[in-house]
Order: sequence, then C-alpha cells, then structure tokens
Amino acid sequence: MKRIFDFTVSLLLIILSSPVFLIIALVVLVDSGYPVIFKQYRVGKGNKLFYIYKFRTMRVNTRNASTEDLKEAEQVITKSGRILRKTSLDELPQLFNVLTGKMSFVGPRPLIPEEKEIRQIRKEYNVYSVRPGITGLAQVNGRDMLSAEEKALFDKEYVEKQSFMFDMKILFKTVLVVLKRENILEGGEKGNSRNP
Repeated sequence: MKRIFDFTVSLLLIILSSPVFLIIALVVLVDSGYPVIFKQYRVGKGNKLFYIYKFRTMRVNTRNASTEDLKEAEQVITKSGRILRKTSLDELPQLFNVLTGKMSFVGPRPLIPEEKEIRQIRKEYNVYSVRPGITGLAQVNGRDMLSAEEKALFDKEYVEKQSFMFDMKILFKTVLVVLKRENILEGGEKGNSRNP
C-alpha cells in the first residue's frame, strides 16, 4: 500500500505543482544561474547510493558536506536559497525520487556518504531496511535541533513502528512544522545538521 500511495500521490503532486516548479526554476536561474537542480549522492535503502534532487540553494562548486560541517554556509547560500530552505520548497524535486521508488514520502532522511559515523549507527539500527523519506519522525521531533545520535534513535523508532497510519500522522505533523517554520537552522548555528 505504501508504494502505491507514494507513486500515485507523487505523480499527482508533480502534475499539480508543475507551475510552481517552473516559477522556482526561473527564480533560481535569475538569482544564481545554472544549474537549477542540485543533485547529490545520498545513502538509500540497502545502504546503497542514489542521487537526490533539490532546487539549488547554494553557490556552484560549494564543497560537498552536511550543513553541520559547512561552517561557511551563511556565505554560500544564495538569496533565493534562503527562502527556499526556510519554506522547504527546495525539496520539491524529491517528488521525482519518490516517483521512481528511490525514496518515500515518509522515512529516515538520507545521509550523504561522508557522514560515516552516523551511517554506521544507522546500519546497526537496521535503518537501511526501509526507503529514505522526504520527511521522517526526526523531522517532526526537532529536525535541526537534534544531534546525529538523536536522529538515529528516531529513525530506529520509525523502523520499529512503521505503518501506513503512522506515516499519515508524520505527514500531518510535517505540514504543521513547515507552516510554523520550526527548528530550522543553517550552517554555523548550534545544533544544525541540515544537508545542502
């Protein structure tokens, strides 16, 4: 049921939000040029790498690191990028990741491969037995305010409790968190671990 929901809803949202995709793409293009879409290797189901897609919010050639380790994030985030990140609109292209089955709407947020320590902890917690998600239990329980270990524990809890109704509850809470713009920090700020 989960995969059917992911495929159907992601396809519908891509169609309905296509004008928004176009507007954001134009804004990013005017603000900071090409490329409009940012792609980056992330760790997915089975501990395998895949490309995640987002609207680009940082300058071209910014070094590959989690924002927690990217202390110069304040200088490399573009003007349009600040708005996109605060509203989470930079995540929209991940609908294509969901459509193709690399991600789900709900699941542990995918790490970059360089985050080796937390990647090993997740492996021990069996987190890679499920698809990564656009949102997850950690994102509605502190997001950027959580340490890597705390996020991994929430990921473990999600794997143990996962169900369709649990996913619906997390999606509903995600909408509230995004609308309130809660627990969003950028590089160099205490407690931040948001990926670029």
